[in-house]
Amino acid sequence: MPKHIARLVLLMVVFGAGAYAAKVFFTPDSFYAYGHYRGNSVAQIASDKPKYMGSRSCEPCHADLYAQWSKGVHHGVDVGKVVQCEVCHGAGGSRDAGGKFEHVSTGAEHPKDLKLVVPSDTLKLCPLCHEKIAGRPAEQRQIDIASHAGTQQCTTCHNAHSPRTIVAAVAPSGQTGRGDAGKAGICAPCHGGDGVSTNPAFPSLAGQHDAYLANALKEYRTGARENVMMSATAKALSEADAQSLAAHFSALKRRSAAAALSEKDLAAGRARTTVCAACHGASGVSGNPLWPSLAGQPKDYLVAALRAYKAGTRKNELMAGVAKGLNDADIEALATYYSSLEFH
Repeated sequence: MPKHIARLVLLMVVFGAGAYAAKVFFTPDSFYAYGHYRGNSVAQIASDKPKYMGSRSCEPCHADLYAQWSKGVHHGVDVGKVVQCEVCHGAGGSRDAGGKFEHVSTGAEHPKDLKLVVPSDTLKLCPLCHEKIAGRPAEQRQIDIASHAGTQQCTTCHNAHSPRTIVAAVAPSGQTGRGDAGKAGICAPCHGGDGVSTNPAFPSLAGQHDAYLANALKEYRTGARENVMMSATAKALSEADAQSLAAHFSALKRRSAAAALSEKDLAAGRARTTVCAACHGASGVSGNPLWPSLAGQPKDYLVAALRAYKAGTRKNELMAGVAKGLNDADIEALATYYSSLEFH
């Protein structure tokens, strides 16, 4: 055999032996134990997962919040739905078991070594479970985000630890209406104790036509108008309650909550009122008791309503036709103008 051939064969043997030795040395024993990957990686990944400590671990430091949660809909033990604190705030502990399938107690824990998250953008968090989606079980509370509260954070109205609870203070009414004001307290958190909303996402009821208010409650009760919060409220009222509430709020006085505007700003909105005046009045006061007055309504509410009509998420054929002809600048100008008017 020629020398160069012998050397080449020897070199190949040396490389082969080295490659085999490297394979044996560097390949873990668990390789291919459960397929074409390192078997022990499953246990290692499991041990690195966060450790959930349960809501009971929160009670010693957060007794008040725990009490709210335990009495709220997120603690629905009777229906088998319990949303633990760590779903929103993150895991209370971590593991460092070193590749063992164990529920170990080692690793950082709150409150000693971990700082849990306090969600600030509830508009992204809450819809993960509550956004209206086709196919989602009807038993799950669902909302259409655009028409429900626009860009308002969920915590503007809802206590995060007991979401059915409205967090706004129920202000006592300083006005005297007619009709029975006894049920008015259920409206106050959103629409104000005196019928003047302090939340820009919700309309004021003071001075509104009683026929319009009574009809709106009827439509919420029958499902002709859709809004999760209003539908639930309306269904809890009798026809007599609705009539009394409508009479009460229509007799109250409404004031504009908007800051004084320049004539230039007013002129921009006034020029566009021709599309609204026939139904809602040039001064924002409707001459038809079945149509709402717009004067003094919160600007954000008016903007959200017009956008909802334009998008079709709020149903009304007449308003949909009007809103489709408005661009963003038109909507902004109209809302600014009507919100600045005093209601007489």
